[in-house]
Amino acid sequence: MTDCIVLGAGMVGVGTALALQRMGVDVTLVDRRAPGEETSYGNAGVIQVEAVEPYAFPRGFGDIVSAAIGLNPSVRWQAGSLHRWALPLMRYFVNSSASNHRRISAVYSQMIRRAGDDHAPLIDAAGAGNLIRSDGFRQVHRSARTFDGAARDAERLGREYGVGSKVETAAELATKEAGLKTTLAGAVLWTEPLSCADPGELVAAYARLFAQRGGTLAVADATTLRPAGSGWQILGPDGAIMAENAVVALGPWSGNLLRQLGYRVPMFFKRGYHQHFTGAGPALPLMDADRGVVISPMNRGVRVLTGAEIAWLESPSTPYQIRAATRAADELFDLGDPVEDTAWFGNRPCMPGMLPVVGRAPRHKGLWLNFGHGHQGFTLGPTTGRMLAGEMAGNEKLPDELALAA
Repeated sequence: MTDCIVLGAGMVGVGTALALQRMGVDVTLVDRRAPGEETSYGNAGVIQVEAVEPYAFPRGFGDIVSAAIGLNPSVRWQAGSLHRWALPLMRYFVNSSASNHRRISAVYSQMIRRAGDDHAPLIDAAGAGNLIRSDGFRQVHRSARTFDGAARDAERLGREYGVGSKVETAAELATKEAGLKTTLAGAVLWTEPLSCADPGELVAAYARLFAQRGGTLAVADATTLRPAGSGWQILGPDGAIMAENAVVALGPWSGNLLRQLGYRVPMFFKRGYHQHFTGAGPALPLMDADRGVVISPMNRGVRVLTGAEIAWLESPSTPYQIRAATRAADELFDLGDPVEDTAWFGNRPCMPGMLPVVGRAPRHKGLWLNFGHGHQGFTLGPTTGRMLAGEMAGNEKLPDELALAA
């Protein structure tokens, strides 16, 4: 019997397993696949310590209409999925009001600003420094209007949260990004983020560190989790794995599992697509803010990533966003040929309150939750893992805003 089963070997689950292990807990980390092969694999590879305010629901009528009819490059809706989430999306809209968003950001920013410090010792201990760069994340603008707004926003975030940035003129940007094919209005260089040349491999390196420190990795189906006596069990290939505690860190699949235990999780999904290319790309991860596209240099090639598609978890992929993203990216850089025949896609697990769910399950002893990180699971995994481990040990009181309603 182990002390704790952690379900899910993405960045959140692995970060949680490592945090519990540091407190002397015997942990078995369970997933149906190898660590880092699901949602954590497919992101832009940026540890976004500058992202102190979560993505809000578009409030302008024009923004909502353009997303609904597929004209907004940052957000697209699969119409057939919207009826499933009428209530969560309505709550997301309400929580995105200026006053609510400020309140939520006060909690969110405290976690985000810790993320770099929580990753750093794991990167070092896992010997993964070769995957990491510390020269920031660039946000470019085609329009003078949006560039001016971004510069003002950068100044405000620096003043209110201490976020580091540098505003770059068109001429400075052209010097820094010599591969650009066109002249842009300017950029904001966020100076503090770390970037990773292979996000899935970083998660795998953390998982190897967990195993080297005595942790157990197991392949099993999370849906077999059941209460057993005073604890929990899950069925593995060699029989039942028993533990006093279980942590649900399954990202977008967390709600499906918890539904079996009687919980209703108001989660919705922001799907993202990516594809790699053989040609030139930016010097460091770059967001084309006016087109809703991120272009990130990776070991596998230049990774082009889309904005968000509001889609049901099991709905088929659609080509619209990745095609638009590729066209936009190719306007900026000579992308070359695609590495893969088809684009990868994954689902960001989002909550209406824009905060992850971290803490104890309200109706089951020994069941703990760590999911719903939206765009920032890769960034926040070690941080919310540390927070949850502290709560489980009785050493930390989590913000009430992170709790799952009973």
